Amino acid sequence: MRAIKLYEFLQSQKNGAAWKQYLRSATSIGASIEESQASESRADFIHKLGIAQKEARESLYWLRLLSEGGVVARRRIESLMQETNELVAIITAIIVNCKRRRGR
Repeated sequence: MRAIKLYEFLQSQKNGAAWKQYLRSATSIGASIEESQASESRADFIHKLGIAQKEARESLYWLRLLSEGGVVARRRIESLMQETNELVAIITAIIVNCKRRRGR
């Protein structure tokens, strides 16, 4: 939800249309995780979570770009960046554990 609010703020700026990719990657994280819940196999589950992980990393890229480019003050998106970093860590841990179990 916070990603949507940030996007709406960016849309109100002069160059807001350029940040549509951030919205796509940020909302894709949840969609991929949701899709993983209906996986047909463990490999499919890992694959779908891998997509969520990539989208989370891409979202971080866009957030850094927003901050470092001076479009949004870092203090305004710091907590969003932290949450996204935590999502990457959680998704990565799930993938690693699933791969470990698959190897047994």
